[in-house]
Amino acid sequence: MQITLPLPPDFRVADILAFHSRDSEGVAEQVEPGRIRKGVMLGGVPVLIDVALTPTAAQCSIHADAPLSAATKVQLDDALLNILGLRIDPAPFLAAVADDALMGPLARRQGALRIVQSATVFEALTWAIIGQQINLTFAIALRRTFILQAGRQHSSGIWCYPEAADAARLSADDLTRRKFSRSKAETLLRLATLVDSGQLKLHRGDSVATISASLLAVKGIGPWTVNYALLRGYGYADCSLHGDVAIRAAFQHLLGEDAKPDMARTEALLARYAPHRTMAAAHLWASLAAIDK
Repeated sequence: MQITLPLPPDFRVADILAFHSRDSEGVAEQVEPGRIRKGVMLGGVPVLIDVALTPTAAQCSIHADAPLSAATKVQLDDALLNILGLRIDPAPFLAAVADDALMGPLARRQGALRIVQSATVFEALTWAIIGQQINLTFAIALRRTFILQAGRQHSSGIWCYPEAADAARLSADDLTRRKFSRSKAETLLRLATLVDSGQLKLHRGDSVATISASLLAVKGIGPWTVNYALLRGYGYADCSLHGDVAIRAAFQHLLGEDAKPDMARTEALLARYAPHRTMAAAHLWASLAAIDK
């Protein structure tokens, strides 16, 4: 199957490739100059998404190991928008902060950032659970372990990020033996079991209030995980990441202060940028990367 997606003039290929290159071992994502290969389970089928990026278009070749249902093809369309960062347009935020004393100069320097998302909502949620309260290097290693334990290989050899049904077959011991904390393992499997059984629906079209309430009802999932899932999974444009340590650190640097603002003050600072708080978070994260350089 071939799908061509036009790319906007401000599309920055390098940013997209950098996001998908985080796992240097390339278990489920393989990146070359101008190309992304991503493995993901969709509707119980191993699927390889192979995207060649040109200045004007993404040429997407889809290789599924079995025929895809109509519903799964909708998931595939969503996955393409997600992994290419095409769901949230950066222009409205840039216009909104053009005269803002705090974020305006930063936004002008960084330009049209795009927020790359996980291919599926389940991937975003599991990544949020895996990565919470640990450093990025360790989080990537745990994610790799999770893929190898719960995922399946595509006929090409690339591993596919698991669906809920795949993960629900694991036991907590399977994960804790591979350096997962007991609480992370139990939360991951609880989520997978609820989604697989149909008790928890991950519908993109639901309201933010409905999504938040259903996720917060899952033991082990808190507000930070919900907001991260809304950002990376659902593509919600107004997530408040005031509980994120990196966001607070970015504000500290931007404000020129000696300490990070607390969560209440960070929430108030972000509130100034509603309904574009997701894009504000992207610029704050990117500012830290610039400082590290």
